[in-house]
Amino acid sequence: MAVYFPEVDKVKFEGRTSTNPLAFRYYDPEQVVGGKTMEEHLRFSMAYWHTLVGDGTDMFGTGSAVRPWDNLSDPMDIAKAKAYAAFEFMEKMQIPYFCFHDVDIAPEGDSLKEFFNNLDEIVAIFKELMAQTGIKLLWGTSNLFSHPRFMHGASTSPNADVFAYSAARVKKAMELTKELGGENYVFWGGREGYETLLNTNMGLELDNLARFLRMSKEYAKEIDFNGQFLIEPKPKEPTKHQYDFDVATVLGFLNSYGLEKDFKINIEANHATLAGHTFQHELRLARVNGILGSVDANQGDELLGWDTDQFPTNIYTTALAMYEILLNGGLTPGGLNFDAKVRRGSHEAIDLFYAHIAGMDAFAQGLVIAQRMIDSGELEKFVDERYKSYTTGIGQKIVNNEVGLKELSEYAMENDQITNSSGRQEYLEAVLNRYLLES
Repeated sequence: MAVYFPEVDKVKFEGRTSTNPLAFRYYDPEQVVGGKTMEEHLRFSMAYWHTLVGDGTDMFGTGSAVRPWDNLSDPMDIAKAKAYAAFEFMEKMQIPYFCFHDVDIAPEGDSLKEFFNNLDEIVAIFKELMAQTGIKLLWGTSNLFSHPRFMHGASTSPNADVFAYSAARVKKAMELTKELGGENYVFWGGREGYETLLNTNMGLELDNLARFLRMSKEYAKEIDFNGQFLIEPKPKEPTKHQYDFDVATVLGFLNSYGLEKDFKINIEANHATLAGHTFQHELRLARVNGILGSVDANQGDELLGWDTDQFPTNIYTTALAMYEILLNGGLTPGGLNFDAKVRRGSHEAIDLFYAHIAGMDAFAQGLVIAQRMIDSGELEKFVDERYKSYTTGIGQKIVNNEVGLKELSEYAMENDQITNSSGRQEYLEAVLNRYLLES
């Protein structure tokens, strides 16, 4: 069997004093944090599209990446080489999961039938490699946004033939996800939105999106696929108004159509910032509403207005993300999927290793910091104290729904001299810095 990354042995934990660029300094899969190993907490996953398919192309230039399969010309030979390379990479990186879109793993060919046959051939290889390595599928999905047929959307397209074609693709992708033992299935509405209301029937598009999701859930039951269904919020790109803009938008949509019990949310850090939120905000909103399901781990560039999908290296962000995830009770059956790509100038295959090591170390360090914060209870105690007025007296009656406007008005007439306490934001930011700097 060909070896695609001969210059790399298995990447191991060597500790924070290591200067080996092909070793973990913070991620020790077997280290126990808060009663579980790091591997169990973090559930790292490789994104097939960026790692195996990404070639450095951006809106201003063609691909720059140099990959071991560049000398191949037959699309299926390339797909097979990528499959073997993917599992070699994951084994060497100690990454236990992977994720894919259907078009990532096999060429579309000249017809839907040919595409499905190509998928079956590659999935057979995946099954062999998964059995050999123990690597699992975190989630599968279908790419319903790249091809020109999806220029007006997929389930929200004004063309019913596109709706039907999209349904066929999701049906197949879900079947393959089940066949591979996938633990989740993700819906990302890459073009489920609109550019102008002058040509848009918004009501029909929203209804059709709900119909599509409902059909998908019904088919999952039909084939006995019990994986978690996830929707991934995505603002701005590529359509100006996305129906899945952020967590709040998705939550409102699900509640409106009675789908809130059937779907959870896959949150991407870069999408959060494009929506004008912090990563922690989106995680918190999903968590408190009981719909935090999984995470696409990356970061964006605040100076650029598009999805840069950089590897996560900001410890401040990873610590606060893991704080929310730990308070959520973890992500299982979701995980931390590196929906991240090396920079266009990082074009050598070895850069894939450096990038994933940086991201895995950043989240491992964030996990340790977040666990220490939770163990101390310092932040939670401050928040509890700040809201203690709702634990007694009139506040408790408000929480227990024992009063209305009449009773509250009578109370306020007798208690109109109000004293507020400080929110102490700067103090709390210094507390957070203390945990970060002590790491």
